[in-house]
Amino acid sequence: MLGWKREASKKQMYRITLHQDLQTEDLPLLPDELREDFIQYQRVLKLDPYKTRGIPSHDLRGDLKKHRAIEIDCNAGSYRLVYRIYESPSPKRVQIISFGEHDLAYERAKERK
Repeated sequence: MLGWKREASKKQMYRITLHQDLQTEDLPLLPDELREDFIQYQRVLKLDPYKTRGIPSHDLRGDLKKHRAIEIDCNAGSYRLVYRIYESPSPKRVQIISFGEHDLAYERAKERK
Protein backbone atom coordinates (compact mmCIF):
# COMPACT_ATOMS: atom_id res chain seq x y z
CA MET A 1 0.00 0.00 0.00
CA LEU A 2 2.81 2.44 0.80
CA GLY A 3 4.19 1.94 -2.70
CA TRP A 4 0.85 3.02 -4.13
CA LYS A 5 0.89 6.26 -2.16
CA ARG A 6 4.44 7.04 -3.23
CA GLU A 7 3.66 6.28 -6.88
CA ALA A 8 0.39 8.24 -6.79
CA SER A 9 2.12 11.35 -5.47
CA LYS A 10 4.39 11.49 -8.54
CA LYS A 11 1.59 12.07 -11.04
CA GLN A 12 -1.96 13.30 -11.12
CA MET A 13 -4.53 10.64 -10.35
CA TYR A 14 -7.73 10.21 -12.31
CA ARG A 15 -11.10 11.12 -10.84
CA ILE A 16 -13.53 8.17 -10.87
CA THR A 17 -17.17 8.67 -11.87
CA LEU A 18 -19.84 5.98 -12.07
CA HIS A 19 -22.64 5.70 -14.59
CA GLN A 20 -25.93 6.43 -12.82
CA ASP A 21 -27.27 2.87 -13.32
CA LEU A 22 -24.17 1.03 -12.16
CA GLN A 23 -25.09 0.88 -8.46
CA THR A 24 -28.70 -0.18 -9.00
CA GLU A 25 -28.49 -2.42 -12.07
CA ASP A 26 -24.97 -3.90 -12.24
CA LEU A 27 -23.55 -4.27 -8.75
CA PRO A 28 -26.50 -6.20 -7.26
CA LEU A 29 -26.06 -8.93 -9.92
CA LEU A 30 -22.35 -9.49 -9.21
CA PRO A 31 -20.99 -12.26 -6.99
CA ASP A 32 -20.21 -11.04 -3.46
CA GLU A 33 -16.48 -11.33 -4.13
CA LEU A 34 -16.62 -8.87 -7.06
CA ARG A 35 -18.84 -6.43 -5.19
CA GLU A 36 -16.31 -6.43 -2.36
CA ASP A 37 -13.43 -5.92 -4.82
CA PHE A 38 -15.16 -3.09 -6.70
CA ILE A 39 -13.46 -0.40 -4.60
CA GLN A 40 -10.07 -1.97 -5.38
CA TYR A 41 -10.77 -1.82 -9.12
CA GLN A 42 -11.63 1.86 -8.73
CA ARG A 43 -8.31 2.47 -6.98
CA VAL A 44 -6.43 0.73 -9.79
CA LEU A 45 -8.18 2.88 -12.42
CA LYS A 46 -7.54 6.01 -10.38
CA LEU A 47 -3.79 5.38 -10.52
CA ASP A 48 -3.43 4.30 -14.16
CA PRO A 49 -6.42 3.26 -16.29
CA TYR A 50 -4.12 2.16 -19.12
CA LYS A 51 -1.79 -0.25 -17.31
CA THR A 52 -4.27 -1.35 -14.58
CA ARG A 53 -1.46 -2.61 -12.30
CA GLY A 54 -1.14 -5.96 -14.06
CA ILE A 55 -4.85 -6.75 -14.22
CA PRO A 56 -5.65 -7.72 -17.83
CA SER A 57 -7.36 -4.93 -19.76
CA HIS A 58 -7.81 -3.97 -23.39
CA ASP A 59 -9.09 -1.31 -25.77
CA LEU A 60 -12.52 -1.93 -27.26
CA ARG A 61 -13.57 -1.58 -30.88
CA GLY A 62 -16.70 -1.05 -32.92
CA ASP A 63 -19.58 0.56 -31.03
CA LEU A 64 -17.38 0.84 -27.95
CA LYS A 65 -14.39 2.48 -29.59
CA LYS A 66 -12.63 4.82 -27.12
CA HIS A 67 -13.65 2.52 -24.24
CA ARG A 68 -11.59 -0.05 -22.34
CA ALA A 69 -12.42 -3.14 -20.31
CA ILE A 70 -10.82 -4.87 -17.36
CA GLU A 71 -10.95 -8.66 -17.72
CA ILE A 72 -11.96 -10.52 -14.55
CA ASP A 73 -12.44 -14.25 -14.05
CA CYS A 74 -14.48 -15.21 -11.00
CA ASN A 75 -16.36 -18.36 -10.01
CA ALA A 76 -15.80 -19.98 -13.42
CA GLY A 77 -17.35 -16.92 -15.06
CA SER A 78 -15.92 -14.17 -17.22
CA TYR A 79 -16.70 -10.58 -16.17
CA ARG A 80 -15.88 -7.18 -17.64
CA LEU A 81 -15.66 -3.72 -16.09
CA VAL A 82 -16.15 -1.30 -19.00
CA TYR A 83 -14.89 2.27 -18.71
CA ARG A 84 -13.93 5.34 -20.67
CA ILE A 85 -10.95 7.62 -20.03
CA TYR A 86 -11.20 11.41 -20.40
CA GLU A 87 -7.84 13.17 -20.46
CA SER A 88 -9.45 16.58 -20.94
CA PRO A 89 -10.95 18.85 -19.85
CA SER A 90 -9.16 18.81 -16.55
CA PRO A 91 -9.38 17.03 -14.18
CA LYS A 92 -8.54 13.74 -15.87
CA ARG A 93 -11.26 11.21 -15.16
CA VAL A 94 -12.43 7.66 -15.72
CA GLN A 95 -16.12 6.92 -16.06
CA ILE A 96 -17.09 3.36 -15.21
CA ILE A 97 -19.92 2.50 -17.60
CA SER A 98 -20.83 -1.10 -16.72
CA PHE A 99 -19.70 -4.10 -14.69
CA GLY A 100 -21.10 -7.55 -15.25
CA GLU A 101 -20.83 -10.88 -16.97
CA HIS A 102 -18.94 -10.66 -20.26
CA ASP A 103 -21.76 -10.20 -22.79
CA LEU A 104 -24.10 -8.31 -20.44
CA ALA A 105 -21.39 -5.79 -19.53
CA TYR A 106 -20.79 -4.99 -23.20
CA GLU A 107 -24.52 -4.79 -24.01
CA ARG A 108 -25.14 -2.37 -21.14
CA ALA A 109 -22.11 -0.29 -22.06
CA LYS A 110 -23.44 0.15 -25.61
CA GLU A 111 -26.83 1.27 -24.24
CA ARG A 112 -25.26 3.72 -21.76
CA LYS A 113 -22.52 5.38 -23.78
